[in-house]
Amino acid sequence: VQLQASGGGLVQAGGSLRLSCAASGRTFSRYNMGWFRQAPGKEREFVAAINWRTSMTKYADSVKGRFTISRDNVKNTVYLQMDSLKPEDTAVYYCAAEDRTVYGSSSRNEYDYWGQGTLVTVSS
Repeated sequence: VQLQASGGGLVQAGGSLRLSCAASGRTFSRYNMGWFRQAPGKEREFVAAINWRTSMTKYADSVKGRFTISRDNVKNTVYLQMDSLKPEDTAVYYCAAEDRTVYGSSSRNEYDYWGQGTLVTVSS
């Protein structure tokens, strides 16, 4: 499956952005989808994931209550709505797909397909 992330940009602290990840190729609806991010000098970290069948979600503690992951299996797209953004949310955001786990994984090692990343910069 091929993934194309978009929607990044520059926003002030407290603002909002919505990232999109369009999928093509194999059956998108059968993949658990995740968002990860990587800040300069840091490792790539889990942000959110959504199950392919139930749309159950999980979040990193650092974004819980501020970010919302969702998916549209008709449009083959997964979204990350980011509200109340903080400067520490600044990173390149990557979408990813996996079909190894039942509920959707927070481990980047479970994901086989990755998008190219989109940069989010939050100014203070």
